[in-house]
Amino acid sequence: MKIKILPSLLAADPGYLADAARKAQSSGADALHLDIMDGHFVPNISMGPAVVEMARREVDIPLNVHLMLSRPDLYVKPFIEAGADTVLIHIEAECDVLACLRRIRALGAKPGITMNPDSEAALLFPVLSEVDEVLVMTVRPGYGGQRFMDMMLPSIRRVRNEANRQGLADLTLMVDGGINPETSALCAQHGADAFVAGTFLYRSPDMASEIRNLRCHAEQSFARN
Repeated sequence: MKIKILPSLLAADPGYLADAARKAQSSGADALHLDIMDGHFVPNISMGPAVVEMARREVDIPLNVHLMLSRPDLYVKPFIEAGADTVLIHIEAECDVLACLRRIRALGAKPGITMNPDSEAALLFPVLSEVDEVLVMTVRPGYGGQRFMDMMLPSIRRVRNEANRQGLADLTLMVDGGINPETSALCAQHGADAFVAGTFLYRSPDMASEIRNLRCHAEQSFARN
């Protein structure tokens, strides 16, 4: 079992994104998480393919690109061409989600599926076999620094149980929102094995130490079954 920690570039100083990407890598991150927001699907606008391209030049770790877009199907190719290794789209997106996931894989990236807090975990079940990662949002997406929503813990457990039922025991189950050592341990108890942390890591004076701390807490609490 490998616990993955992904710093979220959204929480970095926007004037120093290249430095922030390199910091994540040098601190021991397993991947770099990039949140792409269109101002429509979520009430914020963030970065585009150029930032992914910059990150690809600066670091060797995988780039985990989360498309918070109403129409991710229109943009997966530019982000993959920019260097995304994994592309996550939302089950709530206004497109043919299954077709979009299959296109991501056909274009050479790993597909992932994401659910918002207001959605039911069962919405993900029909596409679990099509993805490499599932991301459960533990805040309402759009802004960093929000409080962890513990009401999402049962959804994490339901996704892990269904993945096991479908014979997908190795499916990566990631959480994003309000992650710190205590909340990562709670999520790990419910089956999560990958953790996106933005504010907690980028505001820490020692990111490397906090990545080790997150990983340790999650490893001690992890329950795949």
